[in-house]
Amino acid sequence: MPTHEVSNQPPPLHDYDPLAQDRALLDALRREGAAWAEEDVAALGRRSASREAIAWGFQANENPPRLKTHDRFGHRIDEVDFHPAWHELMRLSVASGIHSGPWREPRDGAHVARAAKMLLMSQCEFGHGCPISMTYSAFPALQRQPDLLEQWAPHIVSLTYDPRSLPVGQKLGALIGMGMTEKQGGSDVRANTTKAVKGDDGAYAITGHKWFMSAPMCDAFLVLAQAPRGLSCFLLPRWFDERKNGLHLQRLKDKLGNRSNASSEVEFDGARAWLVGEEGRGVHAILEMVNHTRLDCVIGSCGMMRQALVQALHHCAHRTAFGKRLVEQPLMRRVLADLAIESEASTALMMRLARAYDRRDDEAPFRRIATAVAKYWICKRASPFAVEALECLGGNGYVEESIMPRIYREAPLNSIWEGSGNVICLDVLRALGKEPQARDALVAELREARGSDRRYDAALDDAEARFAEPEEAGARRLVESLALALEASLLLRHAPRAVADGFCATRLAGDHGYAFGSLPAGVDVDAILARAWPS
Repeated sequence: MPTHEVSNQPPPLHDYDPLAQDRALLDALRREGAAWAEEDVAALGRRSASREAIAWGFQANENPPRLKTHDRFGHRIDEVDFHPAWHELMRLSVASGIHSGPWREPRDGAHVARAAKMLLMSQCEFGHGCPISMTYSAFPALQRQPDLLEQWAPHIVSLTYDPRSLPVGQKLGALIGMGMTEKQGGSDVRANTTKAVKGDDGAYAITGHKWFMSAPMCDAFLVLAQAPRGLSCFLLPRWFDERKNGLHLQRLKDKLGNRSNASSEVEFDGARAWLVGEEGRGVHAILEMVNHTRLDCVIGSCGMMRQALVQALHHCAHRTAFGKRLVEQPLMRRVLADLAIESEASTALMMRLARAYDRRDDEAPFRRIATAVAKYWICKRASPFAVEALECLGGNGYVEESIMPRIYREAPLNSIWEGSGNVICLDVLRALGKEPQARDALVAELREARGSDRRYDAALDDAEARFAEPEEAGARRLVESLALALEASLLLRHAPRAVADGFCATRLAGDHGYAFGSLPAGVDVDAILARAWPS
């Protein structure tokens, strides 16, 4: 219409370099031992921020997967149909080695480089990261069973995405899923009622029900079941002896977010599976998988926060209100700067944690406790972060085209997946009480920054006093204090002074309100925003 002129709207945000724009991520990539991967990570970042890849994310969420239990002749097939955009996202992540890079080419910094890639792809579309993450996480669990690893490893580390439903020997690449959750148990996996009976050929027949089994299109699944000697871990393939295994998809979950990804409810009807580790030691066998997926929960939350921040910064840089661009308005600048501080602190902790996964033996105690601490706090922060960033866009952020509603719906997931908040806090208490090496490693890391800021020193004294005599009722407060101390320690050692000072003033000294944006006087907002969005 000739009378319809669009003005005061930001241009679409695509075809930019997200690694170059994210100084916190770039600095951490170099600092934590993966400078060698910078070019590769940057290339993936540019691809993930392209107009085409961003469109894939929208298309995959607008066209969720569909369950096909039977073919048109009435034969049971138990297949899931995905939109072509989903397959493009999977193809890109698999080709980039996010599902297996550190296992395919182990070297110093491999987990750090992979974490940076995972963060960038999470900004593009988070749902497809579920099978990517579980495949990455399953590998260390399978290392407990060398015969299975020898059979499956070449398919897992392949850089070819092969979505065909075929026996693994006929495929160019394989993905691994997981099924632990039962409706009567949830996080209490020892309430598991699925049964496993060993056959003459050494395989087990698995019979039971899983309330949540993620990514049912994967080629095999790590599952827990009760064997004669107790709860045990098994690798259950979709195909067994060239035939479909006894794995029946009952329905796909209708979820709050994570719409592009299929999460299923399944029945195992004598499904054939192979033992991983020892009978009765299932929780121990699957623990490494759980820890690696918890790392990915942290990475995914960091990615969502960064994307939400970028969208807010981009919008405010182009939108005008009351005679100025929003980014020039003093109150809005404080909101954006506060969000930027939170995003950088989370990214710094996430990348430091990834380095601990590279140093598998030397930093095992630190990795043990820091994974739980970071998983609890960073995943908790994603939801209020998404709300505040969405509000920066106003009504423009409330429409699906903005990507903000998708981030908002997705944000709570990582706090639930692989242990909700209380479960994680109890895990921290267990580590502090029963694993003195983990406690000592955490203290050593925190004390690296002692003496650099009086507010930090006071917070560190408080945190150490809390875990000297931990109690269950105060576990959330304890874990929060540890997480904040870890983030502050990293920022004081590695971030610009403006960022570290803003963090210590608000998160440690308590000079803040109850919402993002209530930064105190004296915080260098200009420097923080210039770092968060250099363009």
